[in-house]
Order: sequence, then C-alpha cells, then structure tokens
Amino acid sequence: MDYEAVIGLETHVQLKTKSKMWCGCANEFGAPPNTNVCPVCLGLPGVLPVANEEALRLTVLAGYLLNCTVAPYAKFDRKNYFYPDMPKNYQITQYDRPSTLDGLVEFETNGSIARVRITRAHLEEDVGKNFHFEHNSGIDFNRAGVPLMEIVSEPDLTSPQMAYDYLNALKDILIHGAVSDCDMEKGMVRCDVNVSVRPVGQKELGAKIEIKNMNSFSGVRHALEYEIQRQIDVLKSGGGLTQETRRWDDAAGITESMRTKEYAHDYRYFTEPDLMPFSPSEAWLAEVRSRIVELPLARKRRFINQYQLPASDADTFVNDVPLGDYFESIAASAKSPKAVANWLINNLRAQLAEMHSTLAGLKFPPHFILDLIDLVDSGKISSKIAQDVFAEMFATGAAPSQIVERKGLGQVSDTGTIEKYCEDIIAAHPKTVADYQAGKAAALNFLKGQVLKLSKGKANPNLVGDILQRKLKGE
Repeated sequence: MDYEAVIGLETHVQLKTKSKMWCGCANEFGAPPNTNVCPVCLGLPGVLPVANEEALRLTVLAGYLLNCTVAPYAKFDRKNYFYPDMPKNYQITQYDRPSTLDGLVEFETNGSIARVRITRAHLEEDVGKNFHFEHNSGIDFNRAGVPLMEIVSEPDLTSPQMAYDYLNALKDILIHGAVSDCDMEKGMVRCDVNVSVRPVGQKELGAKIEIKNMNSFSGVRHALEYEIQRQIDVLKSGGGLTQETRRWDDAAGITESMRTKEYAHDYRYFTEPDLMPFSPSEAWLAEVRSRIVELPLARKRRFINQYQLPASDADTFVNDVPLGDYFESIAASAKSPKAVANWLINNLRAQLAEMHSTLAGLKFPPHFILDLIDLVDSGKISSKIAQDVFAEMFATGAAPSQIVERKGLGQVSDTGTIEKYCEDIIAAHPKTVADYQAGKAAALNFLKGQVLKLSKGKANPNLVGDILQRKLKGE
C-alpha cells in the first residue's frame, strides 16, 4: 500500500516593533539577560497590559499580504499553562476571534506554482528563553512579551520540500512587507509541524503528530523526511499511531516522543479581562493598506513579463529590493532592459560589495548606465573597454563619453589599421593558423583575442573577426 503525507505548519514570527506587546520595554535582541523587563512583562500581581498598536497594525498588514480577511472584531484570550519560561503562567493570545483569517499563499515549488491556504494569522506574545548549564538552568525574560504572530496553514502541504519552499516564501513576504526581519539566528521565526500519513486516495486524515519548536527551515525539511518515513514504517508493520507531540533531535536525525498531544480544553481558554476587544475603524485600516507592498512572486512575474528578463535576473531583483528599484528607474527608458540588468548584476553589484558601499552613495546618476550601453551598441567602444569605463565612472562619477574622450578609449574601426593588426598576429602564430585551417574553429577565437590584446582592446571585434577569416582563407 502506498501512503501520502498531509502537512500543516504553525509559524511563529516576531514582529518588527520597537517595544514589547503589553509594555514599554525594548524589543531588542542581544541585551544582557533580564535587562529588558518590567513588572508587566514579568507578570507581577496588579499590573495591567496595554496593547502595542504597531503590533496590531503589523498583524493586519500581514493579513493583507497573505490574502486574509481582516476581522471587524477581534479579542484577546488567556491560554493557561505552567512552564518556566512563561512568567504569568498564562499567555495572552487570540483564540476564537483572531485578527485575520482565511488567507492564501502562492509560491514556487518543484518548477510550478503551489497554493497553500492560511487558516489564520493571529497576534500573541512570546515567552522567555531557557538556558541549561552543566549543573543548573536559567531563564532570560527579555523575550517574554515580545509581539509574536502565529500563522497557521491548512494541511495543504504534501512533501518536505514543499514545506521548505512555503516557509521561505512566507519569510520573503514578511520581510518585503517590513512585518518582521525574520532573522532565524535571532530566533525571530520558529515553527511547529503537524504531519500525518494516510493511504493514497483515502480522504480521512491519519493520526496527527506535532513536532515542536523547529528553529530552522532545513530542520523542518529533515524532520519531515524522517517522521513521514517513520509513520509509514509503523503502519506497514501493522502498528498504530496516536496523536502526540514529538521533538526533533538534529544531531541524531530523529524525532522523539515528548508527550501526548494537548487539546484546546487543556489550556482553559477564556477572554482576557484586562484588554478591550479590537474593532478597527475604516480610517485605521486604510492607513494599514497604504503600507501594502508588491509580493515577491508578483514582482518576479512582472519583471519577467514587463522587461523580458530571465528568471534568474528577476530573482536577483526580488531578493535585492533596492537594486530592483534602481533597475526599474533605468529600465523604463532603456532600449534593452536586459542590458541594464547585466550591468547592474554583473558590475554595479560587485563594485558596491567590493567598496562596502550602497546605492545611495553612488557618484553617478542612473542614466549614465544607459549612456554607457549606447557607447557599446553604437560601436564607439568595445565591451572590454566599457568595463574600464564603468570602473572609472563608479570611482569618479564622470560621464562615460567624457572618460572615453579624455583617455582616448574610442574603438578603432579603421579597416587598414585592423588589417595590419591581423597580419602581425597571423605571422606570429603559424601553428594556430594551421590549426584553424585544419578545421579547429576554436583557433579563430584565440587569434581574435590576440588582435584585441595587441590593439589594447580598441579594435572593433566584429571587424577583427571578419578580417581574420578573410585573410586565413587567403582572400
């Protein structure tokens, strides 16, 4: 019997706010332990939470970016459980009335477009962080109370690779929308995995197994690869599976049982008595909608269709938004947007990286890129000379035509001069000439390169090729 996997993900993302969810403590990574704390985020008796409005905005903004419906009425609830990293012994979250629900994410996987439904994206608070040492343990509550958004998918994922691609697409959307920095090394994104297997063709779901607190996307993929096969092996051997929570041991490459799965009633949810329900006004929602950005996949499609770029170039401009914006500021006036893309990706980006500079620090205006391309297309300079002109333009901000004129870099197109170059090279390389005449076509490229070298890159390469072929044939 063949089996198939059914996968749903619960992704927890820290929001990009300056302060915590219910107090004024800094939302800051890397501070000394237990320094960004106060009576509110420590859950001391008698304190009252005050909702961070920017966190509310970012949650709704994420809802829009994920094609969700924004609820006209949302509320907060207490989720009760006892664990060392939860100072209040309950978490403020959204249970039955979340801020956003019923969304959709489109993303690329296995060479096609996949769609995964979003059940909800709701707002809650993060917990502290446990540290375990040789003889004792400690808790840092700096993270407790940081705004946390939980994005719950429907069980629409069918493979570990699909789950991996979905998570990366989700991260790109949230970074582009300035909802979160999604820095996984700082623990800003974590994931719980729900996975079951069933016979192919069966509609009923198998026993759902949850894998908790995954802190890397590659870890999610590896854990699913192991767990799916483990469940299939259990069923094929005649065993049974029960709903439970497991942990991923990355070093051993296995999942291990932690406990039987909790259900909603185990948490004794009830409405948070210290916070009012949230009913956003149309003016408030309009302000949030003004922050909506073009989604990465939509931007990639548009760059391919509007500018006839290959997918690899479009990916570069999607992943580097400032460079993509700079490209668009030039490409609108370009005869060949692809030529512009080549200069930005292969030359400008490399120079910026080498000089540890940014686009804001460029010394030349964008249209100089077009001027440089025109000099090459018109035959006034060769592509090789253009590389030198670009380097000078980057360093000084001078116009390409001025650099060419000042340094005498204009391309030589005089037939007599190029013929002399070709004759000298043919005379200097009799063996290569014989190779070409014996049918080795690659020999021509060597001779052509030698002519260009002799002319210091100034000889028109098209004329060089034509004249060499004619002379080698004895014409």
